[in-house]
Amino acid sequence: MATLIDIQNLAKSYTRGKQKVEVLHHVDLTIAEGDFLALMGPSGSGKTTLLNLIGGLDAPSAGSISVGGQRIDQLGGGALAKWRASNVGFIFQFYNLMPMLSAQRNVELPLLLTKLSAAQRKKNASIALQLVGLADRASHKPSELSGGQQQRVAIARAIVSDPALLVCDEPTGDLDRQSAEDVLGLLQQLNRDHGKTIVMVTHDPKAAEYASHTLHLDKGALVEQGAFA
Repeated sequence: MATLIDIQNLAKSYTRGKQKVEVLHHVDLTIAEGDFLALMGPSGSGKTTLLNLIGGLDAPSAGSISVGGQRIDQLGGGALAKWRASNVGFIFQFYNLMPMLSAQRNVELPLLLTKLSAAQRKKNASIALQLVGLADRASHKPSELSGGQQQRVAIARAIVSDPALLVCDEPTGDLDRQSAEDVLGLLQQLNRDHGKTIVMVTHDPKAAEYASHTLHLDKGALVEQGAFA
């Protein structure tokens, strides 16, 4: 299977006052097209930092990140924003929906950055909502939806531009078990039936079971799973 993400000798550090804090160091990772990868590890291990680097939300201090053959670590701010809009769907723990907009309008938001007509945006949003099982909730505002339904709207928003890659940061962290299983089953369906490559950060071993495989981070480095046994 072809490689979608190729990470070489990746490092990320921040400066706090006079102190340099290394969050990631010497990370090498390849992720195949169509993979569903769960990233686990203790708080502060660098999971979300790595996810943000893969999604182009942050830039590395050293090393390289290629996604679909594109060196995203070499892109400037404007080019990186354009790349994200076309290639990545983001799903977060807290749904980040606009409270005054309907589900339909929330899903349409990423398409406002495209040249699609209003009619085509509406059609694409309707298809995405249908795919996540919420076609009958299109006119509802977030406050009129359950947490699980809001997360499914967020997933519809993430897939409406048909990105190859979905990055998910604790997507079930704010949900009850049944809603979490519904959302994870949906992610699994998007991976299996629609070929989406998914990288998911989670603290939940049950959530990680929905992925094809799991990698563990500890103190900014990838470690063998046995290290946590």
